[in-house]
Amino acid sequence: MSFTLFTWSALTASWEMLLNASLYIIFGIAVGGLLKMFLSTDFIVRHLGQGRYSSVLKAALFGIPIPLCSCGVLPAAAALKKQGANNGATTAFLISTPESGVDSISITYALLDPIMTLARPIAAFLSALTAGLIENFINPPPPQLQTQASYACPVDNCCDGNNCSATDHKNHHSFFEKIRAGINYAVSDLWGDLAGWFFVGILLAGLISALLPNDVISSYLGGGISSMLLMLVIGIPLYICATASTPIAAAFIIKGMSPGTALVFLLAGPATNIASLSVLIGILGKRAAGIYLAAISLVSVSCGLVLDMVYLKFGIKASSVAGQAADIIPWRVKLVAAVFLLAISIQPLWRNLVNMLTHKKTCGCDSESCQDSQPFPMAK
Repeated sequence: MSFTLFTWSALTASWEMLLNASLYIIFGIAVGGLLKMFLSTDFIVRHLGQGRYSSVLKAALFGIPIPLCSCGVLPAAAALKKQGANNGATTAFLISTPESGVDSISITYALLDPIMTLARPIAAFLSALTAGLIENFINPPPPQLQTQASYACPVDNCCDGNNCSATDHKNHHSFFEKIRAGINYAVSDLWGDLAGWFFVGILLAGLISALLPNDVISSYLGGGISSMLLMLVIGIPLYICATASTPIAAAFIIKGMSPGTALVFLLAGPATNIASLSVLIGILGKRAAGIYLAAISLVSVSCGLVLDMVYLKFGIKASSVAGQAADIIPWRVKLVAAVFLLAISIQPLWRNLVNMLTHKKTCGCDSESCQDSQPFPMAK
């Protein structure tokens, strides 16, 4: 294959994935922005300090819809820890949040299939719950531990929530002002942090489609515990967000990867990387970090094996059903969504490029600066 033909094939595959994913991405980031405005921070925070096991359950559940990657979740978790969340709840939040999110769930439905869309948040919840329960079982939290919620206005910080009454604060902004602020946050801040990684994932998916033969993927990653352990070795040190990992997983599945092995990649890749693990040790300690890695590895491989059995039992070939959800969307609607997504991506992509060229730090934090962050910044 000539270089020109290879490049054209890769770009065509990337464009096709972008068409299929764009409308669902827009929906996902819109919901994420509205969560920022309407999901009260104090409601979440005050549930994560009390209860040896109930706090872990709540943290695992709260983390599922919040669109934060493994880099962005660190300052949020550090702030929760500082405000009184116990180690188990913090661990659970650290796992379930980057492994899932409304944006990644919506794109999973677009590029994969309903079974994987359901399996992904369930597996994320189970891995988070397992790690958090083990941590609090080994190291029980003090019974008097309580969290201190933040009441700051999420719309424009017009009020810190402490020097004005709750009634006055509710009247500061109308319902439609909150909607507008949420959409603006989704487009400018939330998508601004995800856009670069998403397009990297789209381009890598195109390269995988054009470069790797089907028999290579099916031979080494076609299923079984060996392929899943290999995927753990690949996924644990890799930094990739949940949204960007999805088109890569879709490309691998089309090439012959088993859905269970893809699930391991979708869980281990977003939740772990070398940089975040070093910060995690500073926040929770070496033992908790070990539990974190062990729980992700054990649960992701177990869920992967179960998922492969589900596809086999129902006679479903994952490569055949991948991306069928996008087929119900008219082509013109997909095209408009893709153009809109590209339009709102120009500024953040340019900003990321400038940051890279100037070596500006855009992701990650040390334990001290993380602890001074806001509880749920919802961005990297």
